Amino acid sequence: MKKITYKIIISLLLIFAVSCEKMVEGINDNPNDIIVSDVEERLFLTGAQLANIQLNCGHLNRISGMYSGQLIGYSSLYSNIYGFSLSTAESNSEWFDLYVGVLSNTKQIANNSSSQLLIGISKIIEGHAIGTGASLFGDIPFSESGNPEISDPIFDSQIDVYSGAISLLDEGISALNSASSGSVAEDIYFGGDKAKWIAAAYTLKARFYLHQKNYASAFTAAQNGISSASGDMKYNPPGAAGSGDRNLFWTILEGSRSGDIGNSDQGESYLIQMLDPANALSRNNAKTDETARKGFYTIDSSGGSANTGILEMTQPQNMVTYFENQLILAECAARNGTLTDGLPYLNAVRAWMNTGGHVNSNFQSEPYSYLAYDAADFASGGIENSDNVDSKTAFLREVIEERYVSGFGMHMPYNDSRRLRKSDSGIAVPYILFDGPQNGPWPERMPYATTELNSNSNAPAEDPGIFVVTRVNQ
Repeated sequence: MKKITYKIIISLLLIFAVSCEKMVEGINDNPNDIIVSDVEERLFLTGAQLANIQLNCGHLNRISGMYSGQLIGYSSLYSNIYGFSLSTAESNSEWFDLYVGVLSNTKQIANNSSSQLLIGISKIIEGHAIGTGASLFGDIPFSESGNPEISDPIFDSQIDVYSGAISLLDEGISALNSASSGSVAEDIYFGGDKAKWIAAAYTLKARFYLHQKNYASAFTAAQNGISSASGDMKYNPPGAAGSGDRNLFWTILEGSRSGDIGNSDQGESYLIQMLDPANALSRNNAKTDETARKGFYTIDSSGGSANTGILEMTQPQNMVTYFENQLILAECAARNGTLTDGLPYLNAVRAWMNTGGHVNSNFQSEPYSYLAYDAADFASGGIENSDNVDSKTAFLREVIEERYVSGFGMHMPYNDSRRLRKSDSGIAVPYILFDGPQNGPWPERMPYATTELNSNSNAPAEDPGIFVVTRVNQ
């Protein structure tokens, strides 16, 4: 990882910014004359946020969807990747997004701004990104990354990186608690709403503790997390004609990848089979009707106007959400206690879905039903326990399954599939590739970027491979 100059940082900002002209108003038109002192710290914020969106919702997210049975690669590049032929080049963009797009910009804010509001937001974005990087790649540069005096940072242990990410989130929360309230036009997530940022930071802490199977700490953090869907962190694409600011998945199917990836038109993915009431794998029951969600999630791989659901042109993309927070509470409360301890949190998600909040307006007129569960539903012979397992196991299985379905479009199903594949196999959803191996081996990580392997003397001589289990899942 070579030294990153301020000119590169500014160039990235100009590439990524949603309203480029407005953001650089008054700055000399020649980019070679731009220096850091010409730019307010707040103007680094949008570039960091858009890079974070790419890291969480872009190319590697689609790959994680394929590797958790939610998507199918039909042809060309995605067909090869679906068959586990994943090269290090496929990580180049997201690696750049993490270390240049996010870290360079957030550190510029944190190290130079006098605004506790901006500092707090920047630290939470950095914590979000670096924790995501640890979850995807395993050991990554952290303690020495972003230091202009170090051109080849060491690769820190994945466990240490998670700890660092959580510390950044804590620092962000602390800064925001002491910050004055205000609005930040450059904040395309929450507009500077510090209460929403604090809640999202706690949910992220809960997420990263969950990845490490620290269920007690995950529950504690989630108690202060996102408390309603109005506090969700999403990418909300403006969709202006010619701007490129569209739903990221919609964009690739409208371009060169039309026909390459989907979940239903050339064989149904495991996710779609679960939502189909006519399928033997269906999760529909007397209290659950998934008709609307099946339609909302169904992807036409050819692109075009047929995609009016989760791939609609301006459909928001989830990053940190209320349903995730509640399902963390449900799982951890049950693990650390009883079925009845976790049940209210699961039912809170079902009550929200029963308002139609889980689909967009194009599908809210389709049938859906999520009636509240009671303990008897998980007892032997109940509607969620036809195989007569322990009732707590049946409940945890339903929570994990809901995380799998609700988490479509996030890294959540991929993270869960790896977390639960080992010690918790008794409650794991059987993630199945449409035409892949049924018993593994399964991908356990994303490859390091070619650019990092070739430029950092502290990087491994070669990538360890996608089947190597990362530290938190050993």
